[in-house]
Amino acid sequence: QVQLVESGGGLVQAGVSLRLSCAASGRTFGIYDMGWFRQAPGKEREFVAVITRSGATYYADSVKGRFTISRDNAKNTVYLQMNTLKPADTAVYYCAVHSYGSYYYESGYNYWGQGTQVTVSS
Repeated sequence: QVQLVESGGGLVQAGVSLRLSCAASGRTFGIYDMGWFRQAPGKEREFVAVITRSGATYYADSVKGRFTISRDNAKNTVYLQMNTLKPADTAVYYCAVHSYGSYYYESGYNYWGQGTQVTVSS
């Protein structure tokens, strides 16, 4: 069982930066591939980024070049640095533990946090 707690969301203006954190319980954090997803109002949850246990990273095209995912295994934490935020980035952001299959679909993740709201005003 893994518990995930996201933090760092808020209301910001377009163009600024924000860093989300996701703290995980358990002693085996380092073996997990960790992902970030987001869900905007009225839309399905979508893939944002993933970082593997070896540190490889993959991003959705919509955030590539603006967002950076990283991890600190000593702190059991994964981060999402979001730069040059746009109103289209407004969503609830979730971190999740990847279990099998594709990184790009939520069905491949078996543990989820409660989410943190990010609202970007124009």
